[in-house]
Amino acid sequence: MFKIVNKKEIGPKVRAYEIYAPEVAKSARAGQFVIFRIDDKGERVPLTVAGTNPQKGLVKIIFQEVGKSTMHLASLCEGDYIKDFVGPLGHPTEIKKYGTVVAVAGGVGTAEVLPVIKEFKEVGNKIVTIVGARCKDLIILEDELKRESDLLLFATNDGTRGVKGFVTDVLKDVVGKEKVDIVYAIGPVPMMKAVAELTRAEHIKTLVSLNPIMLDGTGMCGACRVSVGGMIKFACVDGPEFDAHSVNWEELVSRLELFKSLEKISVDKFKYNQECKCHEK
Repeated sequence: MFKIVNKKEIGPKVRAYEIYAPEVAKSARAGQFVIFRIDDKGERVPLTVAGTNPQKGLVKIIFQEVGKSTMHLASLCEGDYIKDFVGPLGHPTEIKKYGTVVAVAGGVGTAEVLPVIKEFKEVGNKIVTIVGARCKDLIILEDELKRESDLLLFATNDGTRGVKGFVTDVLKDVVGKEKVDIVYAIGPVPMMKAVAELTRAEHIKTLVSLNPIMLDGTGMCGACRVSVGGMIKFACVDGPEFDAHSVNWEELVSRLELFKSLEKISVDKFKYNQECKCHEK
């Protein structure tokens, strides 16, 4: 059992938890993830490690309430325990000095990019971070990103923060002004696909994290199959990071749509059960 030591809401339906998991805390590196399971009947859910405190044995995870399991996790309190917290899993980000690293994050991907840019910064890279959100109220971890970035830029759909538009609009401007040695993108699949299309035309090395399609985390279920360079890969064991220009994005997008109806049924059932419990009280 793994204890929830700290719980904080850092955005609308976005939570930051610190879990006491000393073995994970001392081993996890940027880019890796954990699998949590709330109880014996819970599903296995992957979450990227957003930070660690090896001295205290704590692992930080940041998640948005989008499905049954994340809603259930959000309903727990400090001092509660979850059944499983397995990791670190996946290959860590290859950290080396490139020169100028542009990190592009969308939504909760902001939390996942933070430990990556921190390690890139530590080896002497210049860090330009681009954050995208629907509006300024949905931007998270701004202070933390500012500390690790030489330049922090924003794009919002409604123009309430930074450029009105998409992260690709900002990225295009950055690429036009200076030499970019590598782009690292993490966020919604459509965003990562758009970044890949832009950087392919500019011949800029680009890495993407494909954790949105992971499920089991061990390669056994096959749910995260993806074609990379014409070969079948499993995001959880071969990744989660891949060359963005080699990913078959059309196939990936179609796979994401497979279980939308079942996911909705699961969420509706969870909400109904929660309402029933409230009425019983």
